[in-house]
Amino acid sequence: MACKPRLLALLVAICLGCGACAEQPLPDQGVRRDDCLRDVTLANLQDRLKRCNQVVAAYPNDPAPLNDRYLLHSLAGNDKAACLDLLRAVQLARSIPARTLDPQLRTDLDVRQSLCSPTPAGAAPAAGR
Repeated sequence: MACKPRLLALLVAICLGCGACAEQPLPDQGVRRDDCLRDVTLANLQDRLKRCNQVVAAYPNDPAPLNDRYLLHSLAGNDKAACLDLLRAVQLARSIPARTLDPQLRTDLDVRQSLCSPTPAGAAPAAGR
């Protein structure tokens, strides 16, 4: 009978020891600024849009995620939402000193802004304008 408490204690020690050696899960990386366009395919476009909504919410004063979401909305065929994001991104970019804003982002915004204008680039303006 004296053997049972020792055996029980040994089993408890082994179980506790095995639990202590278990690998911990990786920490959640959270929302990153560049998550919108990570691994985008047409098949996962709606999932990428949901993730991008989180990125835009996490970086409300950064025009880059809005510019990325513009592209996702465009791919989804939602031009109105795309242009709303683009206009917001342009407004935010104007509040950032030119020397600190990524030059590629500035170029993207300039080019895409013409795509969202009421008069497409290259089209003749209406008479009287």
